[in-house]
Amino acid sequence: MKQPLSVGITGGIGAGKSIVSRIFQSLGVPVYDADSRAKDLMVKDPDLVGAIKKEFGLASYHSDGSLDRSFLAKVAFGNRRQLNILNELVHPRVAQDYFTWTEQHHLHPYLLREAALLYETGIYASIDKMIVVSAPRPLRIARVLKRDTHRTEKDVEAIVQNQWPEEEKLNRADYIIYNDDQQLVIPQVLELHHTLIALSENSSKPIVS
Repeated sequence: MKQPLSVGITGGIGAGKSIVSRIFQSLGVPVYDADSRAKDLMVKDPDLVGAIKKEFGLASYHSDGSLDRSFLAKVAFGNRRQLNILNELVHPRVAQDYFTWTEQHHLHPYLLREAALLYETGIYASIDKMIVVSAPRPLRIARVLKRDTHRTEKDVEAIVQNQWPEEEKLNRADYIIYNDDQQLVIPQVLELHHTLIALSENSSKPIVS
C-alpha cells in the first residue's frame, strides 16, 4: 500500500486559496485547512490555551472563552518577535493534529494541506508538491478589505509584510493557479487534479508505520 501524496496549497492573503481548495474538495479531495484547525485548537486545546494566556495575557480571550482575535492580531502582527512566539506555540499542535488527520484519510491518492504560511514556517519542506494560488497584490488587498470589514488597509499591509513575497513563492511552486479575475479557475483545478492523480499512481511512496 502507498501513502497519499501530500500537496500543499498556499498563497498571499486574498489570493483565493480557500476558494480553490473548495473546488478540490468538491472533486472528493480531502482538504486540511490548517488555519481554521489552528483557530479551533487555540480555543479547544487546554495546553495551548494556557500557553497563549501565559505569553500574551488573559486579554487574549473573551470572558466566554472565545479567542479575542482582534487583540491577538494587533499584538502579534505588529511585532515579528511576538508573531514568531505565537507560531512556535501553535504550529507544533497543528502538526500533531495534521498527522492524525492524514491517518484518517490514507486511502486517497493525494491530500491537500491548505495554509497561509507553508513557506514561511518551513513546513513546505516536508510536503511532496506545492501549489501557489496567485493574484496581483492590489486585487488581493481589495478582496480582503471587502471580505473583512473590520480590517483597515494598514492591517492588511501588516499581514502581507509577514508573508513571503509573491515572486519568491511562485519561484518555489510546483504548480501555480491564477486567480486574477482574468483566467478561469475551475479548468486549472481540473487539469491539476488529473495531474496529481496520475502522479500518485506512479509514486512508490510507502506507508510510514
